[in-house]
Amino acid sequence: MRTLGGRYELERRVGIGGMSEVWRAHDLVLDRTVAVKLISPGLDGEATSVERIRGEARSAARLVHPNVASVHDFGTAALPDGRAVPYIVMELAEGETLAAHLRRGRLDWRIAVRVCAEVSAALAAAHAHGIVHRDVKPANVILTPAGVKVLDFGIATPAGAPDHTPDGIVVGTPAYLAPEQLDRQPATPAADMYALGVLLYYCLTGRLPYAADSTTQLLGSGRRRPPEPLPDIDGLPGEVADLCRRCLATDPAARPSSLMAALLLAEVVDARVYVPMVATLPRQRDAAVSAWTDRAAAEATEAFAVEAQPTGPAR
Repeated sequence: MRTLGGRYELERRVGIGGMSEVWRAHDLVLDRTVAVKLISPGLDGEATSVERIRGEARSAARLVHPNVASVHDFGTAALPDGRAVPYIVMELAEGETLAAHLRRGRLDWRIAVRVCAEVSAALAAAHAHGIVHRDVKPANVILTPAGVKVLDFGIATPAGAPDHTPDGIVVGTPAYLAPEQLDRQPATPAADMYALGVLLYYCLTGRLPYAADSTTQLLGSGRRRPPEPLPDIDGLPGEVADLCRRCLATDPAARPSSLMAALLLAEVVDARVYVPMVATLPRQRDAAVSAWTDRAAAEATEAFAVEAQPTGPAR
Protein backbone atom coordinates (compact mmCIF):
# COMPACT_ATOMS: atom_id res chain seq x y z
CA MET A 1 0.00 0.00 0.00
CA ARG A 2 1.45 3.34 -1.04
CA THR A 3 1.68 6.36 1.23
CA LEU A 4 1.98 9.88 -0.24
CA GLY A 5 3.98 12.52 1.58
CA GLY A 6 4.35 10.19 4.53
CA ARG A 7 0.77 11.00 5.40
CA TYR A 8 -1.90 9.81 2.92
CA GLU A 9 -2.26 6.04 2.78
CA LEU A 10 -3.97 5.01 -0.47
CA GLU A 11 -6.60 2.34 0.13
CA ARG A 12 -8.75 1.87 -2.95
CA ARG A 13 -9.11 3.49 -6.36
CA VAL A 14 -12.62 4.88 -6.70
CA GLY A 15 -12.46 6.67 -10.04
CA ILE A 16 -10.35 7.08 -13.15
CA GLY A 17 -10.38 9.57 -16.01
CA GLY A 18 -8.26 10.56 -18.96
CA MET A 19 -5.87 12.74 -16.94
CA SER A 20 -6.33 11.63 -13.34
CA GLU A 21 -7.45 8.94 -10.93
CA VAL A 22 -9.09 9.30 -7.53
CA TRP A 23 -8.29 7.14 -4.52
CA ARG A 24 -9.95 6.64 -1.18
CA ALA A 25 -7.20 7.26 1.34
CA HIS A 26 -6.53 7.61 5.05
CA ASP A 27 -4.95 10.74 6.49
CA LEU A 28 -2.54 9.31 9.08
CA VAL A 29 -1.98 12.68 10.75
CA LEU A 30 -5.60 13.69 11.34
CA ASP A 31 -6.99 10.11 11.33
CA ARG A 32 -9.69 10.74 8.75
CA THR A 33 -10.80 9.39 5.38
CA VAL A 34 -10.06 11.62 2.40
CA ALA A 35 -10.06 11.50 -1.40
CA VAL A 36 -6.72 11.83 -3.20
CA LYS A 37 -6.71 12.89 -6.84
CA LEU A 38 -3.53 11.89 -8.69
CA ILE A 39 -2.95 13.93 -11.86
CA SER A 40 -1.00 12.50 -14.79
CA PRO A 41 2.21 14.41 -15.61
CA GLY A 42 1.49 17.19 -18.10
CA LEU A 43 2.70 17.27 -21.66
CA ASP A 44 3.81 20.88 -21.27
CA GLY A 45 6.70 20.13 -18.95
CA GLU A 46 6.94 19.00 -15.36
CA ALA A 47 7.36 22.40 -13.72
CA THR A 48 4.51 24.00 -15.66
CA SER A 49 2.20 21.09 -14.95
CA VAL A 50 2.90 21.08 -11.21
CA GLU A 51 2.56 24.85 -10.92
CA ARG A 52 -0.68 24.83 -12.91
CA ILE A 53 -2.23 22.11 -10.72
CA ARG A 54 -1.01 23.87 -7.57
CA GLY A 55 -2.70 27.06 -8.76
CA GLU A 56 -5.93 25.20 -9.43
CA ALA A 57 -5.79 23.61 -5.99
CA ARG A 58 -5.29 26.99 -4.37
CA SER A 59 -8.27 28.42 -6.23
CA ALA A 60 -10.49 25.50 -5.22
CA ALA A 61 -9.28 25.69 -1.61
CA ARG A 62 -10.75 29.20 -1.37
CA LEU A 63 -14.23 27.78 -1.90
CA VAL A 64 -15.65 27.09 1.54
CA HIS A 65 -19.27 26.14 0.96
CA PRO A 66 -21.54 23.27 2.11
CA ASN A 67 -22.22 22.25 -1.50
CA VAL A 68 -18.55 22.20 -2.58
CA ALA A 69 -16.19 19.30 -1.83
CA SER A 70 -13.40 20.96 0.17
CA VAL A 71 -9.74 20.87 -0.85
CA HIS A 72 -7.45 20.01 2.09
CA ASP A 73 -3.93 19.73 0.72
CA PHE A 74 -1.62 19.63 -2.31
CA GLY A 75 1.58 17.70 -2.87
CA THR A 76 3.75 15.86 -5.36
CA ALA A 77 4.89 12.25 -5.60
CA ALA A 78 7.96 11.08 -7.52
CA LEU A 79 7.71 8.52 -10.31
CA PRO A 80 10.54 5.98 -10.84
CA ASP A 81 11.82 8.15 -13.71
CA GLY A 82 12.03 11.17 -11.42
CA ARG A 83 9.01 13.02 -12.77
CA ALA A 84 6.74 14.71 -10.24
CA VAL A 85 3.10 13.67 -10.09
CA PRO A 86 0.90 16.30 -8.45
CA TYR A 87 -1.93 15.23 -6.21
CA ILE A 88 -4.80 17.06 -4.52
CA VAL A 89 -6.29 15.91 -1.22
CA MET A 90 -10.02 16.56 -0.95
CA GLU A 91 -13.01 15.89 1.22
CA LEU A 92 -14.41 12.44 0.47
CA ALA A 93 -18.08 12.95 -0.34
CA GLU A 94 -19.92 9.80 0.71
CA GLY A 95 -22.89 9.15 -1.51
CA GLU A 96 -23.94 8.31 -5.04
CA THR A 97 -23.33 10.42 -8.12
CA LEU A 98 -26.22 12.12 -9.83
CA ALA A 99 -25.15 10.20 -12.94
CA ALA A 100 -25.87 6.91 -11.15
CA HIS A 101 -29.32 8.15 -10.11
CA LEU A 102 -30.13 9.28 -13.64
CA ARG A 103 -29.20 5.89 -15.08
CA ARG A 104 -32.32 4.64 -13.29
CA GLY A 105 -34.47 7.31 -14.93
CA ARG A 106 -35.49 10.93 -14.53
CA LEU A 107 -35.99 12.48 -11.10
CA ASP A 108 -39.22 13.68 -9.59
CA TRP A 109 -39.31 17.35 -10.58
CA ARG A 110 -39.16 18.49 -6.93
CA ILE A 111 -35.97 16.54 -6.33
CA ALA A 112 -34.52 17.72 -9.65
CA VAL A 113 -35.19 21.35 -8.71
CA ARG A 114 -33.75 20.86 -5.21
CA VAL A 115 -30.57 19.27 -6.57
CA CYS A 116 -30.06 22.01 -9.16
CA ALA A 117 -30.73 24.72 -6.55
CA GLU A 118 -27.80 23.40 -4.52
CA VAL A 119 -25.59 23.04 -7.58
CA SER A 120 -26.43 26.66 -8.44
CA ALA A 121 -25.51 27.74 -4.91
CA ALA A 122 -22.12 26.01 -5.26
CA LEU A 123 -21.57 27.78 -8.58
CA ALA A 124 -22.57 31.11 -7.03
CA ALA A 125 -19.81 30.62 -4.45
CA ALA A 126 -17.27 29.88 -7.19
CA HIS A 127 -18.42 32.73 -9.41
CA ALA A 128 -18.23 35.17 -6.49
CA HIS A 129 -14.52 34.27 -6.28
CA GLY A 130 -14.06 34.69 -10.03
CA ILE A 131 -13.81 30.93 -10.65
CA VAL A 132 -15.53 29.04 -13.48
CA HIS A 133 -15.98 25.27 -13.01
CA ARG A 134 -16.04 24.33 -16.73
CA ASP A 135 -17.21 20.73 -16.21
CA VAL A 136 -20.62 20.77 -14.53
CA LYS A 137 -22.21 17.36 -15.23
CA PRO A 138 -24.00 14.55 -13.34
CA ALA A 139 -20.77 12.63 -12.68
CA ASN A 140 -19.41 15.65 -10.78
CA VAL A 141 -22.45 15.95 -8.52
CA ILE A 142 -22.68 13.69 -5.45
CA LEU A 143 -25.95 13.24 -3.55
CA THR A 144 -25.01 12.79 0.11
CA PRO A 145 -27.20 12.45 3.22
CA ALA A 146 -26.38 16.10 4.00
CA GLY A 147 -27.16 17.39 0.51
CA VAL A 148 -25.43 17.98 -2.81
CA LYS A 149 -21.65 18.16 -3.22
CA VAL A 150 -20.14 19.54 -6.43
CA LEU A 151 -16.83 17.85 -7.20
CA ASP A 152 -13.81 18.34 -9.39
CA PHE A 153 -12.82 21.95 -9.72
CA GLY A 154 -9.64 20.42 -11.24
CA ILE A 155 -10.18 22.14 -14.60
CA ALA A 156 -11.61 25.29 -13.03
CA THR A 157 -10.20 28.53 -14.37
CA PRO A 158 -10.34 32.24 -13.56
CA ALA A 159 -13.32 33.86 -15.23
CA GLY A 160 -12.37 35.41 -18.56
CA ALA A 161 -9.04 33.56 -18.82
CA PRO A 162 -8.11 32.59 -22.41
CA ASP A 163 -8.17 28.93 -23.41
CA HIS A 164 -4.58 27.71 -23.73
CA THR A 165 -5.39 24.06 -24.48
CA PRO A 166 -3.95 22.73 -27.76
CA ASP A 167 -6.03 22.95 -30.93
CA GLY A 168 -8.38 20.01 -31.31
CA ILE A 169 -8.74 19.51 -27.55
CA VAL A 170 -11.88 20.72 -25.81
CA VAL A 171 -11.89 21.08 -22.01
CA GLY A 172 -15.08 19.72 -20.49
CA THR A 173 -17.77 17.24 -21.47
CA PRO A 174 -19.16 17.87 -24.99
CA ALA A 175 -22.86 17.52 -24.12
CA TYR A 176 -22.54 20.21 -21.42
CA LEU A 177 -20.37 22.72 -23.28
CA ALA A 178 -21.82 26.13 -24.12
CA PRO A 179 -21.71 27.23 -27.78
CA GLU A 180 -19.02 29.84 -27.08
CA GLN A 181 -16.76 27.18 -25.55
CA LEU A 182 -16.70 25.38 -28.89
CA ASP A 183 -15.34 28.62 -30.39
CA ARG A 184 -12.53 28.65 -27.79
CA GLN A 185 -13.76 31.87 -26.22
CA PRO A 186 -12.64 32.68 -22.65
CA ALA A 187 -14.57 30.81 -19.97
CA THR A 188 -17.14 32.86 -18.06
CA PRO A 189 -19.79 32.04 -15.44
CA ALA A 190 -22.33 32.01 -18.28
CA ALA A 191 -20.71 28.82 -19.59
CA ASP A 192 -21.38 27.12 -16.25
CA MET A 193 -24.99 28.30 -16.46
CA TYR A 194 -25.40 26.66 -19.86
CA ALA A 195 -24.16 23.40 -18.32
CA LEU A 196 -26.62 23.88 -15.46
CA GLY A 197 -29.42 24.20 -18.01
CA VAL A 198 -28.40 20.89 -19.58
CA LEU A 199 -28.19 19.33 -16.12
CA LEU A 200 -31.65 20.58 -15.13
CA TYR A 201 -33.14 19.39 -18.44
CA TYR A 202 -31.58 15.93 -17.98
CA CYS A 203 -32.82 15.65 -14.37
CA LEU A 204 -36.36 16.57 -15.41
CA THR A 205 -36.58 14.40 -18.54
CA GLY A 206 -33.94 11.67 -18.24
CA ARG A 207 -32.31 12.71 -21.52
CA LEU A 208 -30.19 15.44 -23.08
CA PRO A 209 -31.87 18.44 -24.75
CA TYR A 210 -30.39 17.37 -28.09
CA ALA A 211 -31.22 14.47 -30.38
CA ALA A 212 -27.88 12.77 -31.09
CA ASP A 213 -26.39 9.29 -30.96
CA SER A 214 -22.76 10.40 -30.93
CA THR A 215 -20.51 13.34 -30.12
CA THR A 216 -20.11 14.03 -33.85
CA GLN A 217 -23.89 14.32 -34.27
CA LEU A 218 -24.13 16.31 -31.06
CA LEU A 219 -21.67 18.96 -32.17
CA GLY A 220 -22.70 19.01 -35.83
CA SER A 221 -19.76 20.50 -37.77
CA GLY A 222 -18.25 21.99 -34.64
CA ARG A 223 -21.40 23.85 -33.61
CA ARG A 224 -23.83 23.22 -30.80
CA ARG A 225 -27.14 21.86 -31.98
CA PRO A 226 -30.12 23.90 -30.76
CA PRO A 227 -31.81 22.38 -27.69
CA GLU A 228 -35.25 20.86 -27.96
CA PRO A 229 -38.05 22.54 -25.97
CA LEU A 230 -38.64 21.11 -22.51
CA PRO A 231 -41.65 18.76 -22.70
CA ASP A 232 -44.68 19.25 -20.50
CA ILE A 233 -44.05 17.87 -17.01
CA ASP A 234 -47.01 17.47 -14.71
CA GLY A 235 -46.81 19.96 -11.84
CA LEU A 236 -43.60 21.66 -12.94
CA PRO A 237 -43.86 25.42 -12.25
CA GLY A 238 -43.56 27.61 -15.31
CA GLU A 239 -40.70 29.62 -13.83
CA VAL A 240 -38.53 26.48 -13.69
CA ALA A 241 -39.17 25.69 -17.35
CA ASP A 242 -38.42 29.32 -18.22
CA LEU A 243 -35.17 29.24 -16.23
CA CYS A 244 -34.08 26.08 -18.05
CA ARG A 245 -34.82 27.69 -21.40
CA ARG A 246 -32.85 30.82 -20.53
CA CYS A 247 -29.87 28.82 -19.26
CA LEU A 248 -29.72 27.14 -22.69
CA ALA A 249 -29.72 30.45 -24.58
CA THR A 250 -27.11 30.74 -27.32
CA ASP A 251 -26.26 34.28 -26.20
CA PRO A 252 -24.29 34.12 -22.90
CA ALA A 253 -25.68 37.50 -21.88
CA ALA A 254 -29.23 36.09 -21.97
CA ARG A 255 -28.50 33.42 -19.36
CA PRO A 256 -29.37 34.00 -15.69
CA SER A 257 -26.68 34.30 -13.03
CA SER A 258 -25.94 31.39 -10.68
CA LEU A 259 -27.19 33.48 -7.77
CA MET A 260 -30.53 34.14 -9.45
CA ALA A 261 -30.91 30.46 -10.37
CA ALA A 262 -30.12 29.33 -6.81
CA LEU A 263 -32.68 31.71 -5.30
CA LEU A 264 -35.42 30.95 -7.82
CA LEU A 265 -35.06 27.16 -7.64
CA ALA A 266 -34.84 27.17 -3.84
CA GLU A 267 -37.99 29.28 -3.60
CA VAL A 268 -39.90 26.86 -5.84
CA VAL A 269 -39.28 23.96 -3.44
CA ASP A 270 -39.49 26.16 -0.32
CA ALA A 271 -35.84 25.59 0.60
CA ARG A 272 -32.98 27.86 1.54
CA VAL A 273 -29.53 27.60 0.07
CA TYR A 274 -26.27 28.95 1.39
CA VAL A 275 -25.33 31.98 -0.70
CA PRO A 276 -22.04 33.70 0.27
CA MET A 277 -22.42 37.31 1.40
CA VAL A 278 -20.04 38.47 -1.35
CA ALA A 279 -22.39 37.05 -3.98
CA THR A 280 -25.19 39.32 -2.76
CA LEU A 281 -23.28 42.60 -2.92
CA PRO A 282 -24.74 45.08 -5.43
CA ARG A 283 -21.66 44.94 -7.67
CA GLN A 284 -22.20 41.17 -8.03
CA ARG A 285 -25.87 41.34 -8.97
CA ASP A 286 -27.11 41.38 -12.50
CA ALA A 287 -30.26 43.28 -13.49
CA ALA A 288 -32.49 40.26 -12.93
CA VAL A 289 -31.28 39.69 -9.37
CA SER A 290 -31.64 43.39 -8.56
CA ALA A 291 -35.33 43.11 -9.53
CA TRP A 292 -36.00 40.48 -6.90
CA THR A 293 -38.04 41.35 -3.83
CA ASP A 294 -36.44 42.65 -0.65
CA ARG A 295 -37.51 39.44 1.08
CA ALA A 296 -35.59 37.25 -1.37
CA ALA A 297 -32.50 39.42 -1.03
CA ALA A 298 -32.74 39.29 2.76
CA GLU A 299 -32.97 35.50 2.69
CA ALA A 300 -29.87 35.34 0.50
CA THR A 301 -27.80 37.46 2.87
CA GLU A 302 -28.72 35.34 5.90
CA ALA A 303 -26.21 32.84 4.44
CA PHE A 304 -27.24 29.62 6.10
CA ALA A 305 -28.64 26.34 4.82
CA VAL A 306 -31.82 24.59 5.94
CA GLU A 307 -32.56 21.07 4.75
CA ALA A 308 -35.76 20.69 2.71
CA GLN A 309 -37.43 17.29 2.66
CA PRO A 310 -37.97 15.85 -0.86
CA THR A 311 -41.63 15.24 -1.57
CA GLY A 312 -41.25 12.34 -3.99
CA PRO A 313 -38.90 9.43 -4.67
CA ALA A 314 -36.30 9.44 -7.43
CA ARG A 315 -37.21 7.09 -10.25
